[in-house]
Amino acid sequence: MPRILVMIPSGEVYDHDCVRWYDYANVQANIGHYHNIGDAFVFDSSLKLLNFETLDVLDIRSTTQADIDRYNAEYDYCFLRGSNYIHGDMDWEKAVSVLERLTIPILAFGIGAQAPVRGPLVLSEETKRVLRIIAQKSASIGVRGAFTAEVLWNLGIKNVRIVGCPTLFRNNDPNLRIDLPRLDDARHVVFTLRREVSNAYAKNIGRYLDTQRESILSLDRRFEITIAAQGEIEEKKICMGTLEQREQAIRELTAQGWFAGGDDRLIELYRDRLFYSDIVADYEQLVRRNDLVLGYRLHGNLMALANGVPSIYFSYDSRTGEFVDTLQIPSYDVFSDEAFELEAYWDQTRFERFNLMYRQRYSEMRHFLDENAIDHKMAAVDGSSARSMPARSIVSGGIQ
Repeated sequence: MPRILVMIPSGEVYDHDCVRWYDYANVQANIGHYHNIGDAFVFDSSLKLLNFETLDVLDIRSTTQADIDRYNAEYDYCFLRGSNYIHGDMDWEKAVSVLERLTIPILAFGIGAQAPVRGPLVLSEETKRVLRIIAQKSASIGVRGAFTAEVLWNLGIKNVRIVGCPTLFRNNDPNLRIDLPRLDDARHVVFTLRREVSNAYAKNIGRYLDTQRESILSLDRRFEITIAAQGEIEEKKICMGTLEQREQAIRELTAQGWFAGGDDRLIELYRDRLFYSDIVADYEQLVRRNDLVLGYRLHGNLMALANGVPSIYFSYDSRTGEFVDTLQIPSYDVFSDEAFELEAYWDQTRFERFNLMYRQRYSEMRHFLDENAIDHKMAAVDGSSARSMPARSIVSGGIQ
């Protein structure tokens, strides 16, 4: 069984392939700062696809030559946890120096590029260098979609394969499908919340937030709703804090305009129907208990789909747009002129597009691991018509 390294982990590992946030039991240690537990979803899901004996962290901050020698002697490969690394502000610390001296393969596992709302994507020379090193030390780079593939292609990196995200394939089920029940039979709904946003990526923050609030309140009138947060400080305080912290957070959200006064129904929902956890498995258990998961959180929605639960994306930036295009996930454009109507998306035809694309991308992810000689758990797609595309293929409209 391989001994492997992870570069830029997100959380601590327990029970071999399960992830929770660092020092998770010490609530007060983490409650005052933001961390996106969705990053831990990707880490946890990556481990669930891989066969390995032991896992350690590749240090890119204070690595000595003795560390490099040990990595090269004792480990089979290193993987870069999938995330949104390819943007103008990425800080790789001392990764270039470390990666250049590694002789073991480096696996980029579902990485992505983020385009700003205005202007071109401008990458640092450091980011370009890291990507080129990884390309040289692997058979192929696994990316989340066509936009990221084109960014790499324009850098001269041609060994690219579109694989989506490990989170979607975490249960190693090549035959997963989404089959919609009657909407009238749906009772329990999760809305994946994301108040945290940058005007570099969401072109109208007021619209972004208002649509989110209105959608939650509208769903509350029809279903038993749970609001799932993934790291915002005020939501963490309301879910896990002291009474004083909870009340302070409610006052802060009111002052920010998220709550519309003391009689706002959203305050009641936050008190009674808000969910947050620092343990990935808790989110998986949550989505399995519900009939529908929808909203703004990319990985929260993917967790639902991975467990056969229908999910609808609220798309608002290039990152979410790339995911829904890659996987043909039903999605609502937050900045469109049309109001969101659930009935328009509760359509099996929409989900059949996802079902078909899921099988293709599952095959792509499996082929990606195979061509990089990675020992993995992904079963073959029996009788599938899905075809593994060559890693360097390009067709009109972009790299596929």
